[in-house]
Amino acid sequence: MAQPTAHEDLQRIGIRERLAFGVGDYGTNLTYTLMVTFLAFFYTDVVGMPALLIGSLMFFARVLDGIICIFVGIRIDKTRSTMGKARPWVLWTAIPFGLSAFLMATVPDVSYGQKVTWVCITYLMANIFFTANNIAYGSLLALITRDNYQRGILSVFRKGLSTCGSLTVGVFTLPLVAFFGNGKTSWIIVFAILGFFTAFFLLLTALGTRERVEPVSRDNSKRINARQVMHSMMANRYWIIIFFYLLITFTSLTALSAVGVYYSKYILSDVSLIAYISMAQYIPGLLTLMIIPVLLKKLGKRRLAVLGLLICGVAYLIPLFNKQDALFVIVSTAIRSIGFCGIGATMFALLADTIDYGEWRTGLRIEGILFSAGTLGQTLGMGLGTASVGWILGAAGFVSGGTTAQSATVIQTIEFLFIFFPLLLAAINLVLLWFYKLDDFYETVAHDLSAGRYQQVDGPAVSPARDRLQSQE
Repeated sequence: MAQPTAHEDLQRIGIRERLAFGVGDYGTNLTYTLMVTFLAFFYTDVVGMPALLIGSLMFFARVLDGIICIFVGIRIDKTRSTMGKARPWVLWTAIPFGLSAFLMATVPDVSYGQKVTWVCITYLMANIFFTANNIAYGSLLALITRDNYQRGILSVFRKGLSTCGSLTVGVFTLPLVAFFGNGKTSWIIVFAILGFFTAFFLLLTALGTRERVEPVSRDNSKRINARQVMHSMMANRYWIIIFFYLLITFTSLTALSAVGVYYSKYILSDVSLIAYISMAQYIPGLLTLMIIPVLLKKLGKRRLAVLGLLICGVAYLIPLFNKQDALFVIVSTAIRSIGFCGIGATMFALLADTIDYGEWRTGLRIEGILFSAGTLGQTLGMGLGTASVGWILGAAGFVSGGTTAQSATVIQTIEFLFIFFPLLLAAINLVLLWFYKLDDFYETVAHDLSAGRYQQVDGPAVSPARDRLQSQE
C-alpha cells in the first residue's frame, strides 16, 4: 500500500468518494432494516415460529458474531494489499452477504425440526457475513481521513444514505409483498431483490473509496499481539464509553423497529400503517441532515448527539396522549427521526476518533480490532434489541401465527416496548456521553498523529521517527 503524502490524511474528500462511501450503508440497510423490522414478524406470523425461539436465536447469533468480530478485526489489521486493509474485506463479503439475505426467507415446507434447523443456519450465515462486511466498512471511516470535520461529513453521507435504505425497506416491503401475491413466495422475492442491491452497493463502496491513513509507527503490525491489544483497549477509556454507547443505541433501535410491526397490528389494528410510520421515521431525518454539517461545526459531535437524545426522549412520550391513535404515533416517530439524526450522524465518527486517541495514547494503531470490538457493541445491541422483543413478548404469552387475538398483558407489553423501553435506554446513553470528553481536545490528537507524533501514557508527545534516529546515533 502506497504511503500517503504529508497531511494527505487531513485533505478534503471529494463528492464522488463521499457518495461511494455512503452508498455502502444504503445497501447494508436494505438487508439490515429487513432483518430488524420484518424478519421476526415473518418468522412468527408467516412461518409460524414461536416468538421465544426467534428471540433466543437472534441473541445467540449476536454472541457468535462477537467471536467473529474479533477474528475479522485482527485479520483486517494484518491485511496488506494494493486496495488497503479494509476495502478488500468490503469487496470479498459483499456478494455472500447479499446472497445470505435471500436464503433467510427460503424456509422450506418440512417438519418443524427441519424448519428450525434451516432458520438457524441461514440466519447465522447472514449475520456472519453482515458482521465481517460491517466491520470492514466501519473501519474505512478511520482509514479514509483523520480530519475531524471530513469524518463528520462522511458520517452525514453514511447516515443520509443509510436512512434512504431504511426508508426504502419500510415503505416498499409490505406493498411489494402484496404485489407479488401476499404469500410466503412473495416474501422470498422481496428478500431476493433487496439482497441483490445490498451486494451491488457494497461493491460500489469497495471500488469507489481510498485509504489514506497509515500508522505512525512503522512496526505497527508486528506489535499486534494479545497483550499489546488488551493494553491499548483498556487504556482507551473513550473507546470503552463508545462501546457501551453503541450497544445501547442499537438495542433501542432494533427493539423499536421489531416492535413497530406488532404495535401497528395489535395496538393500531392495521399492519399496513407501518409504511406511514416508516416514512415518518426516515423522511424528517433526511431533511434534518441538510443542517447537520452546520450543527457539527457549531456544536461538535458529542453535543449534537446529546441534543439528539434529548429530542428522542421527548418524542418517545407522545403516544401516551392516545396509544391507539396512529396520528400520535406518526408525530412521535417524526420527531424521533429528527432527534436520531444527531445520534446516527455522529456515532461512528465518535468511534473513529477513539481509534486515533488510542494510537496517540499508546502508539499502537488497531482500527480493525477496535472497530470490530466497537461493532461488537452494535452487534450485541442488535441482538439484544430483537431478542428482548421476542423474549418479553414470549414471557407475556404472545401467540404466534398471526390469527389469534392477543391478551391484555401482551398488549400492555407491546406498549411498554414501544414507549418506555427506548426512553430508559436514552437516559443511560446521556449519562455515558456526560463522561465523553475527547471532542474537547481531538484536534490536538489529529495534528500530532499527522505530524508523526503520539503521546505515550501521560508523557509528552513522542516522535517515532526522531526516536529511531536517536537510537541509530
